[in-house]
Amino acid sequence: MKFMLLLWGDEGQWANMSEDEVGAEMAGWEDYSAQLIAAGAMVSGEGLQPSATSQTLRVENGERVVTDGPYAETKEQLGGFYVIDCASMDEALEWAAKAPSAERGSTEIRPVMLYEDTGAENTQSQVEARS
Repeated sequence: MKFMLLLWGDEGQWANMSEDEVGAEMAGWEDYSAQLIAAGAMVSGEGLQPSATSQTLRVENGERVVTDGPYAETKEQLGGFYVIDCASMDEALEWAAKAPSAERGSTEIRPVMLYEDTGAENTQSQVEARS
């Protein structure tokens, strides 16, 4: 079963870190990714640019409305994600607890939708076959 780990934290913390601290933080993420790969749990993952670089789109009355950033009233921003393959939610929670950000931010663990289970015609395997 696939799970998405959504990594939330205060992106402002990076501005207060020394070059050595940033290097140590990045080494922690490289080690975490290597552990996921070695365990065969890694599907994909990426860090995200700061929230100030994002835009949010809504369609209202047929018109596109684009605003800068997510800018929700929150101290934490979405900083990255992993998609992992685990046998259970408990296993996904174990991996989330090992993330370098676990003690400074939060990690949302969400099962990935299995479109085959919904009866949807356009399943992920069909999308991949078209690529």
